[in-house]
Amino acid sequence: MIIITAVVFNFGKTQTQAQEIRLNAYSGYSFDDRVNTYYSTSDYYEGRIEGSYRWGFDAEYLLQQRYGLALNYSRQDTKAPIRYYQIKDRQTTFDLGIDWITLAGTHYFKVNETVEPYAGIMGGVAIFNIRNPDSELSQSVTRFGWGLRMGTNIFFSESLGIKFQADLLSAAQAVGGGVYFGTGGAGTAVSTYSSMLQFTLGGGLVYRFGK
Repeated sequence: MIIITAVVFNFGKTQTQAQEIRLNAYSGYSFDDRVNTYYSTSDYYEGRIEGSYRWGFDAEYLLQQRYGLALNYSRQDTKAPIRYYQIKDRQTTFDLGIDWITLAGTHYFKVNETVEPYAGIMGGVAIFNIRNPDSELSQSVTRFGWGLRMGTNIFFSESLGIKFQADLLSAAQAVGGGVYFGTGGAGTAVSTYSSMLQFTLGGGLVYRFGK
């Protein structure tokens, strides 16, 4: 079940243009994503980031009701079953938490007073917190994160509506991508990078003050 809530505050309008501050809270489901890196038969890992619930919130400034700039935060707690080589072939299900902090630019395509489609791009950081339950070791690493999002707000009153949103998130390391797994162990470790791309669907409520 996907639940999104959004709260919108309208702080006023100038004589020549409408300006809004929107505070949104949202959630959705992020689907499975496969990750792998192969350097040689003695240096590799493969597995997946399991699908799970993701929640977050943002503060957005709108100018002329068409362009928005938002500061976003979202959090996902999930599992990552990984097969890797460390002295011998192993398999571990890591505990993985991902914090996304991004700045998003959004363009609203207002159809009428009821329907408000939108699309945007996000850029910022992804913070990965990984724990190996076998060794009880944990690590945290920060990488550049980016994403795309699109959706529609549908208002059925002056202040209340529903929101549908889909987004695509990734984290990069150099030219490649980047999820970092520190496996730990006695005197050795596997520290490799892999591309990751997560698709999330969500939806919920939108509430506006002063509209």
